[in-house]
Amino acid sequence: MSLNQRLVTRALILCACAALAALLWFELRPTGLGEGFASGNGRIEATEVDVATKLAGRVASIEVDEGAFVEPGQVVARMDTQVLDAQLQQAQAQVRQAENAERTAVAQVTLRESEKLSAEAVVRQRQAELDAAQKRHARSATLVKRNALPQQTLDDDLARLQSSQAALAAAHAQVASASAGISAAQAQVEEARSAVEAARASVERLQADIDDSQLRAPRAGRVQYRVAQPGEVLGAGGKVLNLVDLTDVYMTFFLPERLAGRVALGSEVRLVIDAVPQYVIPAKVSFVASVAQFTPKTVETANEREKLMFRVKARIDPELLQKHLAQVKTGVPGMAYLRLDPEVAWPENLAIKVPQ
Repeated sequence: MSLNQRLVTRALILCACAALAALLWFELRPTGLGEGFASGNGRIEATEVDVATKLAGRVASIEVDEGAFVEPGQVVARMDTQVLDAQLQQAQAQVRQAENAERTAVAQVTLRESEKLSAEAVVRQRQAELDAAQKRHARSATLVKRNALPQQTLDDDLARLQSSQAALAAAHAQVASASAGISAAQAQVEEARSAVEAARASVERLQADIDDSQLRAPRAGRVQYRVAQPGEVLGAGGKVLNLVDLTDVYMTFFLPERLAGRVALGSEVRLVIDAVPQYVIPAKVSFVASVAQFTPKTVETANEREKLMFRVKARIDPELLQKHLAQVKTGVPGMAYLRLDPEVAWPENLAIKVPQ
């Protein structure tokens, strides 16, 4: 065998040895992060909030653009309120009308009370006249028995007595009538006051509808997209904007049953986003599903989807998010690394590293 042939043979043997060593390393290499860790891939998500109109109407204007940051209570859109404004003016006029009716009813009560006082004075007058007529009749009867007065005088005194009794009864009837008038007038006052309250309630309801037509952001966040445009007519509950709450951002990933049972709420998680793999973002487990499900295609491989998996949410610290709001984006894929054993140290490549 020549020298060249021996060199070629040695080279082939070395290549075979190297290939065998590589194969053995590949087969025997350590996989994953060890027993104290678990991992899964998912996407960054955030709580989404729809800003919708409570009442049907036309969109007058939208005050923010897509991608804009909004604060709680900030007006983000306005609905057309011309019809509500006209109804509010009508209701305000009804309030004034009802208040006038109430004042009139109160005046009627005062009038009926005055009439009752007058009727009671007449009763006292008629009572005094009756007392005098009774005394006169008694004297006349005594004198007639003694033949000191003629019978005609006694008859006249008796007629006056009966007339005084009738006049007193009529005066009492006037008092009763005045009392009934007072009760009726007081009922009218209550009715008028109820009408005032109803009219004021209509004003408050319409004012609330007008205020609700100024659509406000329910929480701080970023406008993700517009659902409607100015000039469009929406039904009650029609969506105008979609907001993303950047204080509640998390990654959803899936774990098999043998691992999910070891996950505790608050467990430490490290997130690595595909778009920025140089950063390692800290998070904590905020949710573990109580029911297993088949994993979505976009998350795991077909083989793993055949297994029932438990959904896990790892929430990013809101204070950290607040410092980097401009960089927060949803929908981007990444990996979540979960520490199952708190006694195990994180590897160096998963040390926390966030943007400065």
